[in-house]
Amino acid sequence: MERKKMTALDLSLGSMFVALMAIGANITSIAPFLEVGGVPITLQTFFGILAGLILGSRLGAFSLFVYMMLGLAGARIFAQFGGGPGTLISPTFGFILSYILMAYIVGKIVERERTLPKYILAALIGMAINYIVGTNWMYAAYILWFEAPGNFSYSLAWAWMMAPLPKDIILSVLAGIFAYRLERSVLSKSRYRKQQTYTTSA
Repeated sequence: MERKKMTALDLSLGSMFVALMAIGANITSIAPFLEVGGVPITLQTFFGILAGLILGSRLGAFSLFVYMMLGLAGARIFAQFGGGPGTLISPTFGFILSYILMAYIVGKIVERERTLPKYILAALIGMAINYIVGTNWMYAAYILWFEAPGNFSYSLAWAWMMAPLPKDIILSVLAGIFAYRLERSVLSKSRYRKQQTYTTSA
């Protein structure tokens, strides 16, 4: 199969999701109390899922990789306007890392079958990947190199994640519905989707 080259359209759409991730990371900056166990409640999971659903596995994952690398390079685009190489050892870096895998798998699922149930299922699987990778990284960080809160345990790490879970389930389902409707109304007829179809069949 012929390897697809990045087009100007790809770069534009990918850049849009880098910007959306930065906005989603800091949308709660005006409400600093929205933080549970050191984990800010953000809209990054929502936009990360949309990246995979709308852009597809390859471009979605690449866009979120660019987002991660820009943040590590020093751009203040992570949650609470964080950034820089020091973020690598942050307890929350696992969530940032998970967005790349999340977008790739979400995109792969819907590339095979573009139905509403598949979009919703893919979105929920993406959210689960985000939680599993992010929470396990957070636990490892607190145990191995970060100062853990008193009585910290693996169960406590997951208990912290119960607060944002209902919000993320709802937003994941909404992301699936929104992306499906966008696919049916716009993307399936667009130059971008035709370009993807040509590359797959090449």
